[in-house]
Amino acid sequence: MLAKLSKFTRLAATTSSRRNFSGFAPPRLFDYETITKNLAVSDAIESVEAAFGALANGKVDVPMPMHIGIDETESAGPGDCHIKGGYVSGTKTFTVKLACVSFYKNLEKGLPPGCGVFVVVDAVTGAPLAIFQENRFMTDLRTGAAGAVSMKYTTPEEGNTVGFIGCGAIARNMARAAASVRPNFQGVVYGLDGAEEFAAEMSSELGVNFNVAGSSEELCKSSNVIFTQTPGSATVLELDWLQPGTTIIASGSDQPTKQEIPSAVLKASKYIPDLVKQTSKVGELRAAMKEGVMTEKDVYCELGELVNGKVGREGDELIVVDLTGTGAQDAAIGQVAWDKLSVL
Repeated sequence: MLAKLSKFTRLAATTSSRRNFSGFAPPRLFDYETITKNLAVSDAIESVEAAFGALANGKVDVPMPMHIGIDETESAGPGDCHIKGGYVSGTKTFTVKLACVSFYKNLEKGLPPGCGVFVVVDAVTGAPLAIFQENRFMTDLRTGAAGAVSMKYTTPEEGNTVGFIGCGAIARNMARAAASVRPNFQGVVYGLDGAEEFAAEMSSELGVNFNVAGSSEELCKSSNVIFTQTPGSATVLELDWLQPGTTIIASGSDQPTKQEIPSAVLKASKYIPDLVKQTSKVGELRAAMKEGVMTEKDVYCELGELVNGKVGREGDELIVVDLTGTGAQDAAIGQVAWDKLSVL
């Protein structure tokens, strides 16, 4: 190894005087309209599934997410910036993502409270290939794809009633994802705002019947699969509302201040995180550990282990899948986006 490093050091020394930094082509820029017209959840599922499998096998380099808090002052904020990234061994690119959220003063200016970019980089040269001005669209796609993978390995193939608590952009992608892997389901939705619109739009788009529930409790008592995708400021269901054999796929908690699922529900479940080193810090597991009702030893397995063959559902047990979003997913959707859009 030292001999190899010495060889590269000598090579760098002999070429330093003739480096041509302008030899790297500038990255291509793909705007939001181009991205949204050419990418869908279905494009990402296979790649994200493979990335989870690689992650469980230790074949993905995923650093812990970085968070920059923008405090509210006269000149800035409030807002948050999240930076994630990853590289799946053997793939041609790696990805770094910057996502800005909770800039609520933007609403006064007629702008959304969040935006973001993906930077897809050549894994051979280290040169950026493209900047995708996705404004969370690609993030939502890869989150939906993770929901599809979760549902594939933890739910029956037929006879599902799928509930959606929260009815924003992520919920729509979760519904599309569910239709990709379990097309013959009945849908139920509950939200503080927009539930009727969600039901009408998703029914028309997916050809699936959706009903609007009057409460979260009503939804839980009629659903065997429950997607939760809320801001995570308060828990959204209770243990005694759930049917035997329920699968909960939670994606609302990605910061230490968030919690959608009560710790009692996690404790009673077969708990499956996307990445335990993240969920113990910023996911649903964090709260259960803080309350002293769970430890990392209570984790059944990570999602990628199901992809690699570990049994998911075995009977009528309660399953909770905790999705905080991983750099592996970002790397996967970045590769998909580059492969599909670079030929345009």
